[in-house]
Amino acid sequence: MDKLADRKGCDLHSHTQASDGMNTPWENVQLAYERGLGALAITDHDTVAGIAEALQAGERLNIIVVPGVEISTMAGGTDIHVLGYYVDHRDPVFLERLAALRRTREKRNEKILAKLRELGIELAMEEVIAVLGRPLEPDESIGRPHIADALVHKGHALDLRDAFDRYLAQGAAAYVPQPRIHPKEACEWIREAGGVPVLAHPGLYGDDALVRTVIEESGFKGIEVYHSDHGVSEEERYLAMAEEYGFIVTAGSDYHGERQGQIFHGDIGSRQVSTQVLDQLQQARARS
Repeated sequence: MDKLADRKGCDLHSHTQASDGMNTPWENVQLAYERGLGALAITDHDTVAGIAEALQAGERLNIIVVPGVEISTMAGGTDIHVLGYYVDHRDPVFLERLAALRRTREKRNEKILAKLRELGIELAMEEVIAVLGRPLEPDESIGRPHIADALVHKGHALDLRDAFDRYLAQGAAAYVPQPRIHPKEACEWIREAGGVPVLAHPGLYGDDALVRTVIEESGFKGIEVYHSDHGVSEEERYLAMAEEYGFIVTAGSDYHGERQGQIFHGDIGSRQVSTQVLDQLQQARARS
């Protein structure tokens, strides 16, 4: 096995079966190892259920696993995602807060299924889970991508994108808004769990004025400058913004695995920074 010191790249955004990813935590770490990365963050939506397995894989494969999370929030009527790095994934207060977010998501899922029934599409949550092909583990999170998979499986959509465009995306026929906390509260939760809050993929929000407002209100320590859905101009813009605010610059593929022959959003390692960024995150954590 090669030395960790020879592996410099770091992908700080990946999802597993614990939320809406397709792979197990172990498989994500294995892929990172095969890509020659030195570190991988596990950042599932509103859950840390995949971290323990990923840490075991990291020890086995001699690759750093950063325990993380991606919390769904809202500001200015826009969904804003907050990444948290080096959170204590066993902290009982943090775990209960995340569980409360998942319970809200579950209520939203049922409302989405009710809207689909109004459209003549009969789809039960049991069918959504059945498409997973495995039992749902404790603390795992079911979200819209799982419902989209079930819609495709039952022939109501051509693929994942079609399912979102027709039924699940904002403004689509079965879309249901979800009550969310403010980014400031998510940042506070992450800090109280011993972690470092970073603004995820600002280019996806389409509103840099809002991005600045959220940054100035919320207590972030970094920006995900390099993301699979950011173009070169966006990366340059957010790099300048990070420098302006004195923020840590992070990168992430936002890997979700392969669905219907497509990788969402990018493959593991497609966006990366040096593992020196981990030192910066640890220093920010110590200062908090």
